[in-house]
Amino acid sequence: MITMTMTAAALTLVLVLLLASSQLSTAFVARDPSTLVAKPTRLQATTTASAKEELAEQKRKLFQLLRTEPVTDAVLADPITKEGVIITSKTTMLGGQGAGSRIKYQIKSPSNTFAGTSDSFLNLLEPITNGSSSGSSSSNMIDDESTEPESATDAIIRNLTPFIPPPLRSAMATAGLPVGTNYIPMRDLFTSPAVSLAYERGWRQGFQQAGFPGPDKEAAMAMEYFQAAVSKSKPNVLVDMSCATGLFTRRFAKSGKYDRVLGCDYSASMLDEARRRIQTDETLRNLKNTQLDLVRLDVGQIPMQTSSVDALNAGAAMHCWPELPQAAAEIYRVLKPGGRYFATTFLSAYFSVLQQSEGGASGPSRQAFQYFESMEQLRSLMESGGFEREKIQIEVLGNACVVIRCEK
Repeated sequence: MITMTMTAAALTLVLVLLLASSQLSTAFVARDPSTLVAKPTRLQATTTASAKEELAEQKRKLFQLLRTEPVTDAVLADPITKEGVIITSKTTMLGGQGAGSRIKYQIKSPSNTFAGTSDSFLNLLEPITNGSSSGSSSSNMIDDESTEPESATDAIIRNLTPFIPPPLRSAMATAGLPVGTNYIPMRDLFTSPAVSLAYERGWRQGFQQAGFPGPDKEAAMAMEYFQAAVSKSKPNVLVDMSCATGLFTRRFAKSGKYDRVLGCDYSASMLDEARRRIQTDETLRNLKNTQLDLVRLDVGQIPMQTSSVDALNAGAAMHCWPELPQAAAEIYRVLKPGGRYFATTFLSAYFSVLQQSEGGASGPSRQAFQYFESMEQLRSLMESGGFEREKIQIEVLGNACVVIRCEK
């Protein structure tokens, strides 16, 4: 694959030559004597049509590479001011999203500037400030240079803490042993690169004990509910909130039902893993009708314009959100009128055994997750966010899997 940087002028020349060659070959074909005496066979016609489609795709990619002018995004916004943003490509590489290709983006609102890259994600969690950069990988989780650097020991403990059984964690803390002085469960559990690697390698499968239907079935349930909303809008936009490693993001993008899919998460390491999985999937690397983006954000301050999203999914996520009222209000704000929200989460019964093993309600799991005692609690939460009560549907699958459907 060619990875050398090319100027717009060079790309223009390539495009001109490509167009000229296609016109020249068409001229020769038109003058081929064989075309005057016999119609092409079905195989020849199929081959010609396939060649034309391939040529059209090559032209489309070239035109995309030549587009270096700023683009006003129809969905993304400043997380604080909610002003729209303009995205500028800082580097153009030939080769699309394959290995060795990288485009840097500047994302600018009237008030702030953000950054991102094509091989990671758009970082709209915090703006670029003097002496800091809006990180595009998990290595840039601490962006403020004035922040006291984390020691190597603390970093190791922070990454390993999620894998220490909670009862042992409690016993260690009681005994005065370090369990990570900088570790805040609800904030840091899913920012660990170790958890990101383990999420689809056993972690998510455990949810079936609570009644979760499995990723394929859950994605199908969400898409069925979204159908009425997305069919009314063109282009339509789907947001996969707290997407983690892109378990559902990938399924939504592959379905071909959506013009744009945004996989969003607070954790840079989760988004890095999501990007890695996308880049190793040939279908996702060559999407023709769906724009797929990854965005780092806070669900309590969603960096999207008001009434800009048709469908919003949150699979096994709400119990991990620190600021639930703000999140519910933000979800309602970004949805278009008639837009739909589909979510799954746990009832507190799922955590009860773990909580008892930790010795009470103040154990580590209580600090790491929101506890939803009833369906009515969740209904009231969504109603406080703006959804009308009669447009909120809640059901329980199995022992503790809650399915939430809301329409704006």
